[in-house]
Amino acid sequence: MFPRPDASWWWLSGQVNLISQSHGRFTSPYQGDNSLRPEPEQALSRLWTIYTGVTLPGHIELLVDVESAGGRGLSDALGLAGFTNLDVVRNPTLGSAPYIARAMVHVTVPLSDDLIDATPTALALAAHVAARRIEVRVGKLGMADFFDLNSVGSDSHLQFTNWTIDNNGAYDYAADTRGYTYAAIAEYDTPLWSVRFGEALMPTVANGIEMDWNIARARAENLEAELRPVMGLAIRVLGYANHANMGSYDEAIRGFLAGRDPMPDVIAYRRPGRVKTGFGVNTEYTFPSLVRLFARTGWNEGHNESFAYTEVNNSVQAGGDVTGTWWQRPNDRLGVAVVSNGLSGPHRDYLALGGQGFLLGDGTLRYGRENIVEAYYRAHVWRTVSASPGLQVVAHPAYNQDRGPVIVGMLRLHVDF
Repeated sequence: MFPRPDASWWWLSGQVNLISQSHGRFTSPYQGDNSLRPEPEQALSRLWTIYTGVTLPGHIELLVDVESAGGRGLSDALGLAGFTNLDVVRNPTLGSAPYIARAMVHVTVPLSDDLIDATPTALALAAHVAARRIEVRVGKLGMADFFDLNSVGSDSHLQFTNWTIDNNGAYDYAADTRGYTYAAIAEYDTPLWSVRFGEALMPTVANGIEMDWNIARARAENLEAELRPVMGLAIRVLGYANHANMGSYDEAIRGFLAGRDPMPDVIAYRRPGRVKTGFGVNTEYTFPSLVRLFARTGWNEGHNESFAYTEVNNSVQAGGDVTGTWWQRPNDRLGVAVVSNGLSGPHRDYLALGGQGFLLGDGTLRYGRENIVEAYYRAHVWRTVSASPGLQVVAHPAYNQDRGPVIVGMLRLHVDF
C-alpha cells in the first residue's frame, strides 16, 4: 500500500482478510453433534493482523504481531477434516478480542561474506542476508510459518482457503486452537539446501487454548530438510513427533465393546507420554511461463488421537496456479487444487461406532476418503486490495459416503497495508 525503504530498521504493516462462504442443502440421511449441517448456511470470518518489528545491532530482530479472529465458519468449523476456511478459529467461544499472535526474537548468524538478496517480510526484515547462515527464532510463533511452506499453497489470504490444501492435513503441528505455540527453531541455510529443527509446546488438551509447559511430558519435535537443486524447484521432507496427554482410539474402542462406556470416548483414555509420529513431502516448481505447480503428501500413525490440527491420518494433494498475464491481467491469479484425505483403521472404526473427535462425529460412518477440489480467482482491485471468488466441492464430508457432496461458494476481500 505504501513504500518502505529496504534499509529501514523498523517494520509496521497489517492485513485484513474477510471470507464469506456458503453452501446449499445437501444429502444427509442422519447427522451427529459434530456434523456439517445439511441445511443452507452462510458464514463470514474476519481476520486482521498488525505486524511490528525492529532490527537491533548484531543481526537481531524483535517481532511482535497483534491479531483478531472474528466471525464464524460454516457449522462452527465442525464436520469436515479438510475444513473450507483456514482463517476460522476452531473454538468460536473465544470471541474476537485481540491477542498476541507472535512475539519472537530472530537472530541471524552469518557464515559467509557473500550476500544474497532477500525479500523483507514481517517475519524476516533483512533485505540482504549471508548466503550461508544460521537463523534462530525463539518465542511465540506459528510452526506453519516455517515448516511445510509452499509458495503456491500456504496462504489463505491470497491463495486457497481449505485447511488441507494450505497445509499438509497429516501434519498435526503443535499449536493452540488459534494456530500458535511457543517454540525454538534453528535453521541452517545455503544457496542449494536448508535444514531446520523446531522444539515446540503442545496444548494440554486436543484443540485447546492452554499450552503444557512441562516439556518432559509434552512437546513436539519437528525436522525438515529443503532441497533447491535447480532454479524454480524446491523439495521439502518433514518428520515430526508429538508427545502429549493423548487418547488411544484402540483403547476407546475396547472400552466400548467391553460395555464399560456407553459410546467410544477417546478423551477417557488419555495418558501422558503418548507419541504421535508422522512425515510429509512437499514440492513445488515454477515454470518460466508464469505457471506454478505444487504437491504434498503426508502420513501419521493413527492409533493415538488427532490432537492439534485436524483429523487426518494420510493425505495427498496437487495443484497449481497461473498469473493473469495471458489475459492482460498480470496482477491476477487463478488457482486449482485437489486433495484426498484418509483415516487409519482405528480412527475410522472409532467414528463408525459413534465416537467423536474434536472436529468429526456423524454418529456412525460408511467410510470413504474425503476428496476436495478447490478453485479461486484472485482479482487485483487497487494497489494491495484484491477480491477473490472461489468454489470448493467436497465429496464424502467427514469421510462419510452417506452424506454430501457439498458445494461451497466463497467471496474473499483482502487488504495489505
